[in-house]
Amino acid sequence: MNKNQKTIKRSAALIIALLYTICSISSQAREMLPQSTTFIGKQKFNQITKKAISNNWQKLPMGDRMAKIALELNGTPYKAYTLEIHNKIESPSVNLQGLDCWTFFEVVMGISKMLETPQKKYTPTHLLAQIEHTRYRGGTCNGNYLDRIHYLAEWFTDNHKRKNIKDITKKFPTATMPNQCNEMSLLWKHYRYLKHNPELRPLMAKSERKMTAMKVKMIPKSKVPSIEKHLKNGDIIGIARHGNGSYCSHVGIIIKDDKGRARFMHASTTYKKVVIDSTISGYLNKFKKHAGILVARPK
Repeated sequence: MNKNQKTIKRSAALIIALLYTICSISSQAREMLPQSTTFIGKQKFNQITKKAISNNWQKLPMGDRMAKIALELNGTPYKAYTLEIHNKIESPSVNLQGLDCWTFFEVVMGISKMLETPQKKYTPTHLLAQIEHTRYRGGTCNGNYLDRIHYLAEWFTDNHKRKNIKDITKKFPTATMPNQCNEMSLLWKHYRYLKHNPELRPLMAKSERKMTAMKVKMIPKSKVPSIEKHLKNGDIIGIARHGNGSYCSHVGIIIKDDKGRARFMHASTTYKKVVIDSTISGYLNKFKKHAGILVARPK
């Protein structure tokens, strides 16, 4: 081996080592709190990941992989405010023993994305890294409550920009979505961090005014039946509502059934658990307050 070949070989080795280091860093969450606080449901996590490895779910397309993961969570009890885990410090967290509509879809997406990096055994830290990457503005949690994205329309915008998803709402007939983001600053007593940190409330209100000023498009309820055939497994569906309130009052994912229908799977306050509901258009028609939907396709 001549000198140039040795140099090339050493350079290649250094590049491989550097890439390995980068990948290792990217798989680590910034865990500001102990996992005894931030990760609940390790047994369920181990069951899902063991099944995923043995059945090679990582080889499935992202949407189909999400459907597999989602079905493993079917029937999980509904539980609200599971992200409010500390009085002061914000940290990526997971609770597989109780899910709300937001944590259901993000856990499904997080596990599905995690599987793209093969491991002999997955750990909670692997999933927490994925949760941090999508839950927090720019993908980074520094321990501040306001690092977290609190409104779904901003989550769509931020994660579309960073190529975690593709917001495909505008591929279909759209209208401007009604909005009034003030839920958290008005109902601050329900949020542990806002209750214990009064200085955060005006900052949250400022952030909400910024969200309210955003112009967001939705697919009106009347147009949804005609676009259902274009929806795929794992598509993330934000539910827009009439009148004042947050940008999206609810969120879930699409599961295609044996007849090819686009069913809405979500953590339901009505059923008090994760369920596979009716078709997305049928679900919208159950409630007069529903105005339409946003659609994001995980990448």
